[in-house]
Amino acid sequence: MFVIASTVSVLLAFLLWYMMTDHVGLLELKLWSGVVVLLVSGAFGYWAAQRFGGRLDALHLSLKQAVNGNFQVRIADEGHHSFVPIYREFNELAEQMEEKMQLLQLLGEEKVLQESASNEAAVLEERKRLARDLHDTVSQQLFAIHMCASSLPKLQQVDQERALSVLDQLIQMSNLAQKQMRNFISQLRPMELEGRTLQEALDKWFPDYCRQNNLQGMLEWRLTEQLSEAKEHQLFLIVQEAMANVVKHANAVSCTLTLTDNERQVIMMLADDGSGFKVDAVKAGSYGLSTMQERAQKLGGRADIVSKVGSGTRVKVTIPKISRGEQNR
Repeated sequence: MFVIASTVSVLLAFLLWYMMTDHVGLLELKLWSGVVVLLVSGAFGYWAAQRFGGRLDALHLSLKQAVNGNFQVRIADEGHHSFVPIYREFNELAEQMEEKMQLLQLLGEEKVLQESASNEAAVLEERKRLARDLHDTVSQQLFAIHMCASSLPKLQQVDQERALSVLDQLIQMSNLAQKQMRNFISQLRPMELEGRTLQEALDKWFPDYCRQNNLQGMLEWRLTEQLSEAKEHQLFLIVQEAMANVVKHANAVSCTLTLTDNERQVIMMLADDGSGFKVDAVKAGSYGLSTMQERAQKLGGRADIVSKVGSGTRVKVTIPKISRGEQNR
């Protein structure tokens, strides 16, 4: 490019010198020759910079798409310019990453399903333990409450002061029974997804959960393709974890749950209008946040939390698709 620009500049300057040598002075000829050289060099420089910048932009855009999980991106490597070897190496890298991501996701889905099957025996054992604990705690508390309540009317007629004491005991026992029951409920593993698709489960569970916790919830379902069983399982658990965090910490009035997809990834977004928090101030090992991240990573995805004090919180989970169409369940 430098040789071409120099040659054209010299030829034009020589032609100008030859044509105007009898009409203008030597100084003017030198000035006009310099102007021609600058204009030609600048034009060639601008043209070369545009070509170089366009090739860099193509590489930069493809890198950004790969970073965002689109490993199907490829750069056309026709031609004979100096970027062709770089484009070919990028295409090879993207192809290898796509193959590895497919393998990683398949292994992750198999592991999720295996864990789900192997946990059935543990779930049955856990239910037996909860039944025993309920009998030894809440059931006995309710029986004691019943006995005290039954004796209260007669006791009021005989000893008013003693009746007030029994009434205080009733209030304390009922509060204790309520706390114990909430503790047991929090230990139960949700079963809403069994035998249902993710959409069917969320249509039932999400509004009920919002109503029980005085939240105005909105569910937006925009998925265009059927997901694999492992993806539905993990997304459902992530939604439950994220909603539990909203109820426990956000002090929110409303929240919006959105599930959508595009050609290369599935996206789950949960946004609330709560108090928000400083993300940097939360410990990296925080159970709720780390659990969502781990569940997303099992399928090659990621979970991002964006929050600001006084401006609510947004949880975004992205899971890449291993192929066009999620039909294998």
